[in-house]
Amino acid sequence: MTDLDQTVLAGPSGPNATVTLESTPGGRGKHLATQVLKRPTVLVSALILLVVLLAAVWPSLFAGTDPFATSPKDILVPPGSPGFPMGSDAVGRDLFSRVVHGARPSLEAAGMAILVSFLGGALLGLLAGYFGGFVDAVIMRVVDVVLAFPALLLAMAIVAVLGAGPINVAAAVGVVGIASMARVMRSEVVRVRRELFVEAAGLSGAHWWTVLLRHVLPNSLGPIVVLAALELGTSILSISSLSFLGMGAPPPSPEWGALISDGRNYLVSAWWLSAFPGLVVALVVLAANRIARALDGELKA
Repeated sequence: MTDLDQTVLAGPSGPNATVTLESTPGGRGKHLATQVLKRPTVLVSALILLVVLLAAVWPSLFAGTDPFATSPKDILVPPGSPGFPMGSDAVGRDLFSRVVHGARPSLEAAGMAILVSFLGGALLGLLAGYFGGFVDAVIMRVVDVVLAFPALLLAMAIVAVLGAGPINVAAAVGVVGIASMARVMRSEVVRVRRELFVEAAGLSGAHWWTVLLRHVLPNSLGPIVVLAALELGTSILSISSLSFLGMGAPPPSPEWGALISDGRNYLVSAWWLSAFPGLVVALVVLAANRIARALDGELKA
């Protein structure tokens, strides 16, 4: 029995036994993606994330001007002016170009945070759910302590210890996210380890690590992958918030949180400096959340 084609006997043995074949993880993933993308709001959300991803990988595709080039004669140009679709900032830099180029540092930091929380949470949840007992008690009590603190406040405390900087901010947000990932992973592992095919693999003489890696782990990743998709929006929002407070990328980085922070002194005279980066952050967070909610709904259906 493998994790790709699992045969579960749902009835008594013999010719009248009912056999159910579970689809492969790849087949389930394709079916899930097909069902989710049929929804118009999810499709729009996917297109938004695709555009942002393209902007991060290939910013010159959308903005041809240098995001760091200043122009003293074009200070605080309003949106819609020739050459400045989103206006310019206090030193004459094109805001549109800075927002586009800000996709890369923002997504890189969010991706690093999700990777840290996903790997750490999956490992802790896998160990706690599979072994139970003392291991489960110790890991989950630590998780409960971490979840008792507001996530952003705890991330700020970690950055205060590590020091400011985009890597430290991403690491702090990722460490804070480990707790929620571990709790979801643990509950799913507890459910999967009671399945008949897992018990059959253990009774057949397979080593515990074989059962854990080949049967329990692949069949427990669904909810945590959905949570990781949901954490994309949360991570971007947290990283932008920390950058807004001056803990993230230093000037003149076009990171979205830093752009919002740069415009807070000009909210009355140049509202666009904070409005457009904030709108982009809101759209990306909402798009990521919508896709994650749709995936979660399909998994529970």
